[in-house]
Amino acid sequence: MGDVVNLNRFRKTRDKAERSKEAEANRARFGRTKAEKERDRLDSQRRTQTLDGHRLDGET
Repeated sequence: MGDVVNLNRFRKTRDKAERSKEAEANRARFGRTKAEKERDRLDSQRRTQTLDGHRLDGET
């Protein structure tokens, strides 16, 4: 005969592992420092200005 398993404890353990996996994914997705965000914003702004600076007259 197999071991007796507490289903509530099993569910809680399983749910905790799921939440942990989701938290890890969110940290990788959203966990950037303020300096990284600022660097990306400035880089994007610089690329936009460069592209607009090379625009020919009459184009929109």
